[in-house]
Amino acid sequence: MREVVVSLSEGRAYKVLVDASLFSWSDWLCGVSFPSFCGVILTNDRVGELYAPRVQEFFAHCGYSVHVVTIPDGEEYKNLRVVEEVYHKLLALGLDRKSFLLTLGGGVVTDLGGFVASTFLRGIAYYQIPTSLLAQVDSSIGGKTGVNLEEGKNLVGTFYQPLGVFIDLSFLDTLPEREYREGLAEVVKTALLEGEEFVDFLRIHKEKIVEREKGILEEMVTRAITYKKRVVEEDEKEKGLRSVLNYGHTIGHALERATGYGVLRHGEAVSVGMRGEALLALRIGISTERVYRLQEDVLKEFGLPLRVSQRVEIAEFLSALRKDKKKEGGRIRFTLLERPGKPLLGIEVEEEMVLEILPEICEVQQ
Repeated sequence: MREVVVSLSEGRAYKVLVDASLFSWSDWLCGVSFPSFCGVILTNDRVGELYAPRVQEFFAHCGYSVHVVTIPDGEEYKNLRVVEEVYHKLLALGLDRKSFLLTLGGGVVTDLGGFVASTFLRGIAYYQIPTSLLAQVDSSIGGKTGVNLEEGKNLVGTFYQPLGVFIDLSFLDTLPEREYREGLAEVVKTALLEGEEFVDFLRIHKEKIVEREKGILEEMVTRAITYKKRVVEEDEKEKGLRSVLNYGHTIGHALERATGYGVLRHGEAVSVGMRGEALLALRIGISTERVYRLQEDVLKEFGLPLRVSQRVEIAEFLSALRKDKKKEGGRIRFTLLERPGKPLLGIEVEEEMVLEILPEICEVQQ
């Protein structure tokens, strides 16, 4: 088992545990402090059917009483209406401020569940049990919670850290291929931000990663988490450095919104977004053709998209781009990559230049 500790200000810290089959043995639970013996597993109907009984039985064996609450599966359900429905279910189950929440699912569940925990009864303890690769390497770590509005992604949310993250790699065994590969987009993003050594690791072990070999996955996931934890420790509430993690997300989020939530998977949008933002870096003169080709080659090797097949209306795309959370003073700011290991933050790019590269990453509709 791997253990990564996220250390924050004021003595706050929590453990991220990574194992090939974490929920097959219970000794590790002795080192986790839960606020009470009463909790709820929040999951979606697809993951819940597969894994909620197993996790519920595991905690029951350890003396904890946990109920299961399910939400529909899909990005389109990450909204305030579903949040309110969850509040009502938690109240009906009699949860109080000492109860705890266990999120069991992918990025939608971890984002929405964290938001619920941060606001229900003004905040209850929560723990993340991410079941998708994307959630394991990204959304379960760092305490960013959020839900979508019609105008854009994650426009309502909080910074609220979990008290623990439990990563069981065996959950990836049943992950559909498309969903597994979208998680690799976040891994590639992290590798590009960290440097060429991590990029080389991915390329050298490509076959084992694609085949989901547990030993390599444990190393890969731990490396991705370790990079993110260093960023979060330095900038918990995204006042500066943490925006580095948004590489590929400014264009990616706009594409998700413009195509309709649920059409593109988040990782697919990030992959195309990274290509778009690499094109911007190239045209501005920040980066080089070699760096652009390196990124493109790695994305291709892992079967990740470089272009959106759906038509994108320019007005919808611009509307989403203009509502991006990273906007300051009415201007869109990007994280762009000079080279692997050297991202540049807060780069202002004119809308006209973004529109110039748009036809290279999607079919544009006026």
